[in-house]
Amino acid sequence: MRSRSHKLLSFTLLACALAATFLVNRAHAQDRASRPEEIEWTWEVRPAHVDAKLPNVLLVGDSITRNYYPEVKRQLAKIANVYLFAASTSVGDPRLLHQLAEFSKMEAVPFNVVHFNNGMHGWTYSEEEYRAAFPSYLHALHKIAPKASFIWAAITPVKVEDTPGPTNARIEARNRIAQSFVSHAGIPLDDQYALMTQHADLYEDHVHFNAAGAIVQGQQVAQFIRSSLSGR
Repeated sequence: MRSRSHKLLSFTLLACALAATFLVNRAHAQDRASRPEEIEWTWEVRPAHVDAKLPNVLLVGDSITRNYYPEVKRQLAKIANVYLFAASTSVGDPRLLHQLAEFSKMEAVPFNVVHFNNGMHGWTYSEEEYRAAFPSYLHALHKIAPKASFIWAAITPVKVEDTPGPTNARIEARNRIAQSFVSHAGIPLDDQYALMTQHADLYEDHVHFNAAGAIVQGQQVAQFIRSSLSGR
């Protein structure tokens, strides 16, 4: 009970802090223009058969998240209904906040755990812009899942670097920025960066991991989610 009360207090404080930051930056965010990539996409998945007796879990991220989603779903079978929101939209792009809100409205379910990541896209946004926009991203997630426990998944390393991005130096910088916010809010870290640094043999291409790599990732994600669910 003490652990649960501590979590509720942490997320209440998080909500208040994020709301204040959100209001301060709102005018600037409205003026900020999107910087689309050559290919833009969203990928949204709901369980084929929702069990109303089970908790709902949401994975938020990009194509890396999309790749390990099937393993997470397999690991959590009969434990949770697992949903996926994956997109190429980066923190810093005002579209992301609208996309999350639309997804939440479409699904219309309360989420118990949100395992989230962002940062592999949007390399035309500087790390300073990423830092400035991250509180609004957290605010948007808290708004669609106000009673959820949150888990931050670190951005994974790349096999081959590109300019202006992705490079591992920029990924590490974004991970530090994100961690500065989530640690302050008491959000656990699923260190996917450290995990996949140990599996450089499991790349499928310059950025993504093969099926074996996705299983390694999915197993760790599921472990964090199980722990979060058991602590509620």
